[in-house]
Amino acid sequence: MTDYFETNRQNWNDRASAHAVRTGSGYQVQRYIDDPQLISGVVRFDRDRLGPVDGLRTVHLQCHIGTDTLSLARLGARVTGLDFSPVALAEARALVAETGDPVDFVESDVYSALSVLEEASFDLVYTGIGALCWLPSVQRWASVVAALLKPGGRLFIREGHPILWTMDERMTDDLHLRFPYFEQAEPQEWDDESSYVNTDRRIAATKTYEWNHGIGEIVTALLVAGLRLTMLVEHDSVPWRALPGQMLLRPDGEFAFDALAGVAPLSYTIQAVRPAI
Repeated sequence: MTDYFETNRQNWNDRASAHAVRTGSGYQVQRYIDDPQLISGVVRFDRDRLGPVDGLRTVHLQCHIGTDTLSLARLGARVTGLDFSPVALAEARALVAETGDPVDFVESDVYSALSVLEEASFDLVYTGIGALCWLPSVQRWASVVAALLKPGGRLFIREGHPILWTMDERMTDDLHLRFPYFEQAEPQEWDDESSYVNTDRRIAATKTYEWNHGIGEIVTALLVAGLRLTMLVEHDSVPWRALPGQMLLRPDGEFAFDALAGVAPLSYTIQAVRPAI
């Protein structure tokens, strides 16, 4: 049987080192060192929806190299980042050592988060874009989120829209829905030496496995886990060029459809609260 998580981990180990270079490619992390006020585009996009986070004990699940994580800290949150890639965590720790942002990092996959984090101890569980597609079961994810939250605590997530994940980016003449919208037992298998941002080198660990989850499945999973939905906003943009040849770069750093503007949502923001006892 294929070890999907281990294969994906190797890919993310490779991506992390490519994304964290100080040369101006990848995540352009030197900007966060040079400008102690800089907030990542992903966090900035939802800042008004996120609201005040001062003093909130926060965990950022699937934090990668920590640019969104340190951005939450710069807004006043007390943040722990969690990721399953040891290379990503090493890069994240190196970054905050240079920036001075007070962020802790722990190693775990999402499903095992309660083995390294205290149950019911977080005011805010945050997940940035491009995370859920690496998890085979959205219900298991929602159960972990609910278990991490204090009563009255909330989940905040922005993600690529599941309709976007159905589209074949290799076909640039129109939108081609070719991949599953609903969660499947078996993942989609990919083999790609490039990444979603420009890098100085090709990725060596090229194989990955991904799962889609429909909006209804995500919302239902949160409700089944005992959370109360308080926000669901669909957006017409994403923070990377998801469909080359069909998108324009906006001034805020987001990419949106050109000729097909308004045809389909490209991302969404969800907030859900664990009811107070």
